[in-house]
Amino acid sequence: MKERKIALRIILNTATALLVILGIFVMLRNKASATGLTTSGWKNLKYYTTLSNVFAGIVALIQVIFDLVKKKYLRVLKLTAVTAVTLTFLVVACFFGPLYGWLNLYQGSNLEFHLIVPLLCIAEFLTVGNAEGLKVKHCMLASLSTVVYGTAYVINILINGKGKWPDTNDWYGFLNWGPAPGAVIFACIIGAAFGVACLLVKIKTGRKKRGEN
Repeated sequence: MKERKIALRIILNTATALLVILGIFVMLRNKASATGLTTSGWKNLKYYTTLSNVFAGIVALIQVIFDLVKKKYLRVLKLTAVTAVTLTFLVVACFFGPLYGWLNLYQGSNLEFHLIVPLLCIAEFLTVGNAEGLKVKHCMLASLSTVVYGTAYVINILINGKGKWPDTNDWYGFLNWGPAPGAVIFACIIGAAFGVACLLVKIKTGRKKRGEN
């Protein structure tokens, strides 16, 4: 049973890493899209979506290596990665989708980054992942990547100004309603990241207690 679990984990993590590589390749070839939250080439690295998926791909690749040499599961790193891409998935599906249209947000590399990779990461964590020993403090650590990104986002605007479309530093439009609503949105997203991490751990540990994993 343990061997089958590790084998499935290797398959899912390999698929995740390969899809991230494919997404990067497609991203570099695509031009900017007005409605797809993409720009041209390496400039896409300014987006939380791209960074979170690249991070998830790197963690997935490391996990494959760890499983092949029979080392432990990367619990906190895995939780951090799956939290970030799950947040991306939810924000696109629930916030940007109604604004820009879901089909526009699942084109090109965004098909991998907004949909397929997040779902693969969630599936891997909930089915063959290891959440043993993960506590609230680990969920807080898992949301730190969102805090770091948001802080850098705000600092960039404070230093370089908001700018005007299409050369704006507020590419997510969080300050369209002013600084105060923008701060509220930022706080809500951080809270959502923490909530997502806690929910993932709760679902995973709940399944284990019921003997499903």
